[in-house]
Parts: sequence; structure tokens; C-alpha cells
Amino acid sequence: MFDPTDLYRLSGDVPELTDPVLLYHFEGFVDAGGAGRLAVGHLLAELEHRVVATFDVDRLLDYRSRRPLMTFDTDHWVDCESPELAVHLARDAAGTPFLVMSGPEPDREWELFTEAVGTLATRLNVGKLVTVHGIPMAVPHTRPLGVTAHGTKPGLAGAATGPASPFGKVQVPGSAAALIELRLGARGHDALGYAVHVPHYLAQAEYPRAAVTALEAVALSTGLVFPLEGLRDAAEKTTAEIEEQIVASAELSTAIHGLEQQYDAFTAGEERESLLAESSPMPTGDELAAQFERFLAERDESDS
Repeated sequence: MFDPTDLYRLSGDVPELTDPVLLYHFEGFVDAGGAGRLAVGHLLAELEHRVVATFDVDRLLDYRSRRPLMTFDTDHWVDCESPELAVHLARDAAGTPFLVMSGPEPDREWELFTEAVGTLATRLNVGKLVTVHGIPMAVPHTRPLGVTAHGTKPGLAGAATGPASPFGKVQVPGSAAALIELRLGARGHDALGYAVHVPHYLAQAEYPRAAVTALEAVALSTGLVFPLEGLRDAAEKTTAEIEEQIVASAELSTAIHGLEQQYDAFTAGEERESLLAESSPMPTGDELAAQFERFLAERDESDS
């Protein structure tokens, strides 16, 4: 029997905490608009923090599937950017301590890794584990972003923003983040998460508004206070750039208008089709994204 505590190492003095929130996001799974990555990255950039635990990435990662960058200088190797999967202790804008776990999603030993997270959560007296990410949906950026909330207990995640969840009972590819919620919830831990509904045509781009929505949902369910001004400014700038593209393209304007009609009908209860599905005359997310990319390329050429 392998010992899950062998998968991580505590760093420095282990703090004595009282029911802290553990916010976590792993890179490698679906994260439309970079919602989870941008949210966690913003907090670590804005708030003072220190590492309290690191995981053994040599055991957890497959380097051949995502090779770390190495630097070669003339005739010798000088550096290797080693990945890090770590737990950070931070304080929110009101001084409340909480934990942030981030890094690449493990490639192997998911069950043992989940047990390791559980033992670490117990060691640090974690009260709630919370995860966030983005999922692509057939929704327009001109409407409020929806959120699918999920948790290990009814009502634990609170009320999601936007329209009711379009999901019934579905099977989807698994993730380490979801497995943590499933397994630790079965052992009595409170675990929850938020999947932000990101316009499918923006899924491959950085969409700060999705990160804002994710952190606002976390704040509502945990009481944590996050500094969001910089992220909101980035979201406004991105929205302005998107609007510029739409105004310059009749094709894009028509496509977005069609999405708005579909969205409004769905939220009014007039349309029973899921927002996951796209009606036949609507362009696909790839087609809309390609139109945005063509517009940007043409604008770059005209500016050069």
C-alpha cells in the first residue's frame, strides 16, 4: 500500500488554520477562456502568498506529453523550467487566510493524489475545497455569463448566476479536479465548484470576464474578498476589442445576433434545446473563432 503523504512535502512552518478555503485549479483539462487559470493566476499575482506544500511532479507528470522548456546557450544547457504543483497560503483583501492549489493536472496516480490532497486538507484544517474552470457554450458575450454550480451537498455551492443549468445527467471525460470533489465528498469533506459558461467562439482565447465571474461566485459562497479591479479592467478592454471586431464584420454581427435570440428564447423558457446544442443555421464555435482570427489578421496587415 502506497502512502499518499509521500506525494507531497510540507514547506517551512505549517500554519495552524481554522477552516480555511482551499481554492484549486489544474492546467490541462477543459478551461474555456482560461477562466480558472486567469482567476488563480490573478490572485497569486495580487495577493501576498507563500508555498506551504509541494507535490512530487516527477511521479505525477508525464514529461513526454508536455515537455518542460530548457535553455541552451552556445555549447551547454543553462536552465530547465521545472513544473510546480503547489499549495500556497494567501490572505484575501480583508486579511482572511486561504489556500490556493495550482499547477499542471497530474497525468498518473489520480487516486493516490486525491488521497494525498485529502490528508493535506485534514492537516491544514480545510473547511471547503473549491474549484473553478470554464466550459464552452453556445452563448453570446453580450449576455450575463452563466455558471453551473456543483457540490458534495445540496445547496453547498449556492445559487449559480445566469440561467438554470442546461445539464441533466451526462457522462464527460474525467479530471483530477472533479475526482477530488467526488472522492473527498464521499469522505465527508465539503467540496464544490463552478463551471463558467464561456462563449464557444472565445473558448481558445483569454477571456478575463470569465475569471471575474468565477471569482465572484467563489466570493459569494465563501465570504472571501478578492481584489478584482485589475481583472475587471482587463475584461472591459477585451470586450471593447471584441465589439470592435463585430462592428467591422456584418457576418459576425449576424452570427452574434442569432446567438442572442437563441439565448433569450432559452432563458425565457420558449426554447427547449440545450445551449450545448447549436441549431443548424448557426455557425459553429470554430467558424466564429476563425472569423475573429481573420479579422485580427487583416487588421494587423493593414496596420503594418
